[in-house]
Amino acid sequence: MSKTILIVDDSASIRQVVTITLKGAGFEVIEATNGKEGIAKLDGTKVHLIISDVNMPIMGGIDMVKEIKQLPKYKFTPVIMLTTEASEEMKQQGKAIGAKAWMVKPFKPEQMLQAVNMLT
Repeated sequence: MSKTILIVDDSASIRQVVTITLKGAGFEVIEATNGKEGIAKLDGTKVHLIISDVNMPIMGGIDMVKEIKQLPKYKFTPVIMLTTEASEEMKQQGKAIGAKAWMVKPFKPEQMLQAVNMLT
């Protein structure tokens, strides 16, 4: 059975690259364009990993992850933040909310797969 990964990013091109990378490695992918939509997609479906951007309209990644960590079913789901934010302060914020990894765009697909395979 393949594992399911939720990708939350307002950039269609980033979602496309991530989806192609993950599907090519045999993962199922659910896409969302912002944090609110990302939370809505967590409808009881087993999600093995969440990959999220930080800066998005409506609801950003940090707020979304905070909310997800309140949901008993998804509290322990690992999160990778995928973002243009490279500052130490933002990384600390990510760590504080429980993100397991911080990847800076542009990323190499093989780097992403390495992180994904370690966390799923």
